[in-house]
Formats: sequence, structure tokens, C-alpha cells
Amino acid sequence: MNKMLVAACCAAVVLGVLVLVSCTEVSEPVTPSYTTTLAATEIKNSAFEEFFPVHYRTFLENNDDSQMTEYSGSIPHEKHLCEDPPKGWKYCQPYLKNLWMGYPFSYEYNRARGHTYALHDVLDIDRINRYSEQAGLPSTCYNCKTTKMVEWIPEYGDDFWAMEFHQFREEVDMDDHTIGCATCHDPENMDLRITSVPLDEALKRQGKDWREASRNEMRSLVCAQCHVEYYFQDKKFGAPAKPIFPWDLGMDPENVYEYYKDHGSTTREGFEGHFIDWTHTVSDTPMIKIQHPEYENWYDGPHGAAGVACADCHMNYRRLDGKKKISSHRWTSPLKSPEMIKSACGQCHADKSPEYLKERVIYTQKRTWDQLLAAQEFSVKAHEAVRLASEYEGFKRPDFDQLMIQARERVRKGGMFWDWVSAENSAGFHNPAKALETLARSQQASQQAVNYAMQATNYGIARNLEGDIKDIVPPIKEHSRKLQQSQEHLDSHKWLGYLPLLPEADLVWDLNRRAQ
Repeated sequence: MNKMLVAACCAAVVLGVLVLVSCTEVSEPVTPSYTTTLAATEIKNSAFEEFFPVHYRTFLENNDDSQMTEYSGSIPHEKHLCEDPPKGWKYCQPYLKNLWMGYPFSYEYNRARGHTYALHDVLDIDRINRYSEQAGLPSTCYNCKTTKMVEWIPEYGDDFWAMEFHQFREEVDMDDHTIGCATCHDPENMDLRITSVPLDEALKRQGKDWREASRNEMRSLVCAQCHVEYYFQDKKFGAPAKPIFPWDLGMDPENVYEYYKDHGSTTREGFEGHFIDWTHTVSDTPMIKIQHPEYENWYDGPHGAAGVACADCHMNYRRLDGKKKISSHRWTSPLKSPEMIKSACGQCHADKSPEYLKERVIYTQKRTWDQLLAAQEFSVKAHEAVRLASEYEGFKRPDFDQLMIQARERVRKGGMFWDWVSAENSAGFHNPAKALETLARSQQASQQAVNYAMQATNYGIARNLEGDIKDIVPPIKEHSRKLQQSQEHLDSHKWLGYLPLLPEADLVWDLNRRAQ
């Protein structure tokens, strides 16, 4: 009798557990399925409007470039200028041109607008040399700007990446070929897909296949096609200039920094085999330029680790035809209005007001921003210390050369770690802990660089590094390819004097046509 009672109780418990599980288990969302008459090779954005007019309407809303949030936004402005829009913004980084001296980013680096401007802005940016038939950068730069990639890669294969950028200017339609529908969707059935070669290959090296990913994973992976760190491959390792995601050792800044020690071909002493984006002209330091590692910051942040996808916050649900809700294809910050905060954040934080949620985001961003500016100034001081030490004519320690190698290695690390947070588009909100840790490591590395440089000169340069960094090295406000054609401009700042004078030239290219 007792055994029967125990068995009955156990069965009841098991049944109860099963009922509880069935009530609380959240099923995997099912991908909506559609059938269009579009060709599998369709890449024009406007071709999708007939089938998805409401979605397309939200896609065109990316043309709105008139609103800022507290730390970011869509108004295109120069990110180093601390002025009112449209020239600058109150949260600026005044040393951007100094820190990228000798690299095309020092010519122009603006606040990015919506996806509908991606092609326009890359064709107009001063980083690409529009004063010559040679762009100075490869066709790799089109990878995250246009749906034409879907055609170009099958046609040219890996030869495409190193081809002349200007060769393709006249092939693109400024609106229909900007990054859009075909980048993330199969035109025939609208299934989410990956068209990015470097993401596909990075996942394969991790033993993953995006074709087996869940719908929720795909709602972030499609963004990881572009919102990541990448570099242009050295020809020693395969197709030259091919974009590669440096994820093989992990996706944290320390993992990526270690990865770059073994993927270049330089023979420079102390940096043998390191990957180098460019050599800083003032400190003569082999540097790394970080792109925009949103995915790497998000994946193990509070929201990413909890399974919240990029689309949950940046493609909030809307009802525009009075019927079913859709995912907005206006990819932007939900902080732009209380309604967007409710729609995005309110899915999980329904008990909090939009005002409270916005303030919590800004609380995090302010602390990140303060440390970002500190890390930026540490990096400038590190470059200046190495410059002073390398030109020092007083007593030098016997191990001067080795100390200078260590100083430059710390300059490289401090700069990369600062840029990891600087280039990321959330002012630390995607992963507050990682952002602050990364900036702390940047500051430590830059200070070590200063220490090594001072030791190399037996502290002979120490006095030159005392005081406010803005007095020691003023921020460079104006610099461009055109200005570099003027000796007067190069004489206007001691750091600019390290650049070569460019020959006078007029514009050759204006967007997708030759300049008249």
C-alpha cells in the first residue's frame, strides 16, 4: 500500500513538472515564410517595395538624418569637432586626427548616417583618394556598403578584394544598390541569410554553420555581417585585401590583440610577423585600426548573454497599416522617442517608464565616455613621449632600443584598446563592464609606453611631458587630402610636419561619376 502511495506521489510530481515546463517554456519563434516572384539574384532595393510596401516604407525612414540621441544619433558631423550640429556634437573626441596621423582616417571621420546613405557616404569620404585614379584603398571597402557584393563576388571571386576601388564607382545606383534588402534576405522567400563572405568563413573556422542557426541567432548574425572588427588580409596568408574577422582566439580585445601578433608580414624588429594597419607618422609605431565591434561587445553583454537579439532593440515592432505588427526596418537607436523605447525596451521592462529607461542608458554611457576621453588623452601622451624619446639627443640608456620597442608596443596596445570602445556605436551600453575594462587596459598600456620612453632617455624627456596634454599637443581640428597639398598647413602644427607634402590636384571623382 505504501509503495503504491509513493508511486502515485512520484507520478504526480513528474506530471506536475511536465505541466510546469510546458507552461513556462518559450518556444523558438518561427521564421515567417513568403513567396515572391523576385529572382534569386535580385539586388535592387526598390524591387522589394511591391511585395512589402510597409516594410519598405520603414526602410526609407533611414533617410532621416536630422536627430541625435544624447551620445550618438544620425546627423552627419565630424566626430572630432566639439561644436553644434551639423559641424560637430557636444560629445566629441578632439584628438581623432592626431591619433590617426598618417592613416586615411585622419582626413575624414564622420558620424555614420542610416543604411540608406552607406553607398553615398563611402563614395564621398576623403579617406578614399578622389584626387587620383588610384583610390589608395581596395574594393574591400564596398563590402558593407552595397548589395552589388552579391553580384561581384561570384563574378570576380577573391580577386575582387584587391581590385581598384574606383573601377566600380560607375556601376552602382546610389539608392537601389545601397546596403539593403538583399543583403539579409533571400529574395525568393525572404528567409534571413548571410551574404558576407568573411562572416561565413569566420563561423566555419569556429565549426559553425549559419544555415543551422536558430531564427533568434539569425536576428543578430545578419547584423554581424558588418557590425564587427575586421582587417584586410596580408597576401602572405591568402587573397590580398580580403576582409577577415580576427575571431580565431576569441572575440574579446585581448584575444584580438594576440591574434594580430601573428597575421602580418613585417620584418620590423620587435614586431616580426605582426599585422599592421598603418605606421603612425609621429611616433613611428605600427598601429591597428579597429572598425566597429558592436557584435563582439554585445554577445556577452547583459542583453546578448540573455538572448536579446540586435533586432529586438534596433528593429522594434510597429503597426503601420492598422493590422499586423512588423519589424521596423529603420535601424536606429530606440532612444529617439518614448514610443520607440516602449516598443523596444518595454518588451522586457514593461514596469519601467521610458524616461527611467533612457536615464539608465545615459548613466552607463556617461561613465564610459568619461573614461574614453581619458584613454584618448593617454594615447596622445604616449605617442608624444615616443616622439620625444626617439629624437632625444642627451644621454640614452644602453638598452635604449629595446625600451623603445616596448614603448611602441604599449602605444599600439593602448591605441587599439581605446579605439575598440571609440569605434563601437553604443558608448559602452552594449557591454558596460567590457567597455570600462577595455578602457582601463588602454590607459594602463599608454602610461607604460610613457614610462618606457622616459626610462630610455634616463628621464631626460620627463619635463616635456608635464602639464595638460592639450598644451603639450593641441588637437588638430582641420586636416584633409586637399589641405595636405599646402606646406602652410603642414607647418601649422608640429605633428603635421611629419607628413609629406602632396602634389596639387583637383577632384577626379564625385560620387559615382567623374568630376566635371
